[in-house]
Amino acid sequence: MTAVEELFSLRGRVAVVTGATGAIGSALARGLGAAGARVALLARRPEPLAELAASLAADGIEAAPWSVDVRDQAGLEQARDAIVARLGGVHILVNVAGGNVPAATVPPGGDPFSVGAEGLREVVELNLLGTMAAVAAFGPALDAADGADRSIVNISSIAASRAITRVGGYGAAKAAVESYTRWLAVELARRGTGIRVNAIAPGFLLGEQNRALLQHPDGTPTERGETIVARTPAGRLGTAAELVSTVVWLCGPGASFVTGIVVPVDGGFTAFSGV
Repeated sequence: MTAVEELFSLRGRVAVVTGATGAIGSALARGLGAAGARVALLARRPEPLAELAASLAADGIEAAPWSVDVRDQAGLEQARDAIVARLGGVHILVNVAGGNVPAATVPPGGDPFSVGAEGLREVVELNLLGTMAAVAAFGPALDAADGADRSIVNISSIAASRAITRVGGYGAAKAAVESYTRWLAVELARRGTGIRVNAIAPGFLLGEQNRALLQHPDGTPTERGETIVARTPAGRLGTAAELVSTVVWLCGPGASFVTGIVVPVDGGFTAFSGV
């Protein structure tokens, strides 16, 4: 392995990925494993977890599934103890679990004042409090890890820094995730823990969850899809696989002096004024 390859190697590391069975989580779990990490997969539904673990194993990646909800603090702590016992420690935590919820979304042509407190509470609990709960659970294991580089990566969204119609609650929750990322990075660095904390902000990615919103059945873009692509200088939607290299970099020794940042992976969307 060359010196440059070492900068991006995660060999000997144990990585925990929450929300592992979604499009982003599964792509990142596979990418971390391909970089050499053993991967602990966390998600709510056991069947997709088992399928993902088997798929990764077929590619030569050691992966172990744990069924847990990130809003269940006790469940997360039990998973942590089991992971440490089985894999020997934790070096990387990637907080993918999150997403928008229907109750926090303004319907087409709807009134923004119609979004109720319960929907807003749900989207904040899932994205912000779920991230904080995972950090609280796995932080002690990261702090107790051997001398290897240790890293937390949170998943934000371009909705945190750019107003996206209909999803104000989601955007506010992700903005809070970014604020929490910067705060935690400072706190841990000033205490000399050696744990780095960063985030990525994906742009518009095409996946099964949003395909109907962005594409017609024949593959042509919907009106919303056309608007998004027109506002993206790269001229297309992204894929979950295009997040992998950034996360591997942030988790590895090549980013040893990088903490407290949010990296947009968005095809230039947040850089563009629209003019």
